[in-house]
Formats: sequence, C-alpha cells, structure tokens
Amino acid sequence: MIRTAAALTAMIAATPAVAQDSYNGYETPAYTVVAQDGPYEIREYSPTILAEVTVKSERSQALRQGFRVLAGYIFGGNTSADKVAMTTPVAQTPAESITMTTPVTQTGESGLWTVSFMMPREYTLDSLPIPDSNAIRFTQTPPDTQVVLRFSGWATQSRLTQHEADLRRYAIQAGLSVKEPVRHYYYDDPMTLPWKRRNEVAFSIE
Repeated sequence: MIRTAAALTAMIAATPAVAQDSYNGYETPAYTVVAQDGPYEIREYSPTILAEVTVKSERSQALRQGFRVLAGYIFGGNTSADKVAMTTPVAQTPAESITMTTPVTQTGESGLWTVSFMMPREYTLDSLPIPDSNAIRFTQTPPDTQVVLRFSGWATQSRLTQHEADLRRYAIQAGLSVKEPVRHYYYDDPMTLPWKRRNEVAFSIE
C-alpha cells in the first residue's frame, strides 16, 4: 500500500532509526533508515568519498566497462600499487556530460553513465592512492536523504525501468519531491544467485 504524505510523516516519527554501514562483510556508504514502508525506505546518508568514471555506452555495457576501470584501480592500478578494499554497492547514474577522458568507446545504443565505488572510510581525498587511469575522479558527497526501492533478481533494463516508475509513483503519492538523476545500486558479485541478489533504485529527495 502506498502511503499518503500525512501517513508517511507519522510513520517516520514512529519508526526507530536503524543505522547501516556494511553488507555481507563489505563496507557500504553509512546511512540510517528513518522510515520503512514494505520494500521502500527513506534513508539519511552520511558524507562519503566516491571513485567514479563516466562511460559512453548502453547501460549494461557501461556498467561492465566502468566496473573494470574502477576495479583496476583498487586492485593496484595506482601510482603506489596499493590495494584498496572492495566496498559495495556499485552505483550507476545517468550523466549529462563526460568530464574526463574515458578509455571506453561507444557501443550499441548509447548513453552517458557514471559508475562509482565508495572509498573505504579510512581514506581522505588527500590520502587516496593516485590512479593510473585519468578516467577516474574522486568526489566528496554531502549528507543526503534518499528514497529507495529494494528488489532481488537480475537488474535487467526492463526491471530497472519498472522499479524506477514504481518509486516515482510512491514518492509522488507520499508527497516527496525527488531530485534527478535516478541511482541504481548493485550489491552482489555476478555469481550470486538471482533470489539472493540485492539491487536498488533510489532518488535524492528535498
């Protein structure tokens, strides 16, 4: 059932806050769940550092290519050859422009996508190893409140599109003002069985 704005406000006031900062032993961006309504959550995220790359390709290909570039960095592709711990989720958002040179070429139906990893909390912008690839940039995110829809199974384009539409409808009926772009979060490795997989679509909210 989709809540009205008044019902959601009451639910937020009554819901105990639950903090999360890991998933299956991997660090995640730290957040607090301030309300939960079935598969929908409202989360307050703490600031974090992201390593990101923007790729011009269709969505699934962009995700694979972006992941490879970022994985190369954390597995030692940096000027000090340091290993950086893996985190989760891999995040993907539509992008409006490519701000740095990317090694990925256009393939198939094209779009611009930014793929990112959170950097472990032990690092600062000054202490992170310098990447070998000039496609990688680092950003410090501000505190952020997001409305999130979680689902299992394969994150196909049709399922992402449907869940994005469901989340928009939920936000509108709950009186939430969403901010573009949509965010896709992928938490599990490719070998994880579909029914054990965790995927999410999310929007920042005002």
